[in-house]
Amino acid sequence: MRKLEKFKAGAINPLWHLYRTVSRIKVAKNFIIIELGRFCPSTIWKHVLYRKGLGMKLGENVSLAYKAMPDLMHPERIHIGKNSIIGYNTVILTHEYLVDEYRLGNVYIGHDTMVGANVTILPGVTIGNHAVIGAGSVVSKDVPDHSAGYGNPLIIRSMDND
Repeated sequence: MRKLEKFKAGAINPLWHLYRTVSRIKVAKNFIIIELGRFCPSTIWKHVLYRKGLGMKLGENVSLAYKAMPDLMHPERIHIGKNSIIGYNTVILTHEYLVDEYRLGNVYIGHDTMVGANVTILPGVTIGNHAVIGAGSVVSKDVPDHSAGYGNPLIIRSMDND
């Protein structure tokens, strides 16, 4: 079950009034930092940019591949454990705008975890330690430690050898 904070909107969808929910200056700053990071050839520089510029909580040796896309509105809600890999073109969302409400949720990715290419991680999910997420998956629910998740809808399998 995703852990989300929900905020009701009025008669008009909340995306139409986006800047009532997040500062224009914050979005502009985040946009510039994320675009620099997406094309940055060094994972070390990208790590520093995202940690210091966006407030993301990144453990040691976290690697975000080329064009990985952290949330533009609330990247400070992303937590990634040490020695984890986020694959090419992966999107990590911490917000979602619906017709009648918007939602915010932290994303926790454990240590020694691998997220494949072109994955979408929805707000409010936790991916455990030593987990593997297959390429092209949509992570719409929590993935326990030592598990593999793949597909859409997400299928989860234990990787324990017991």
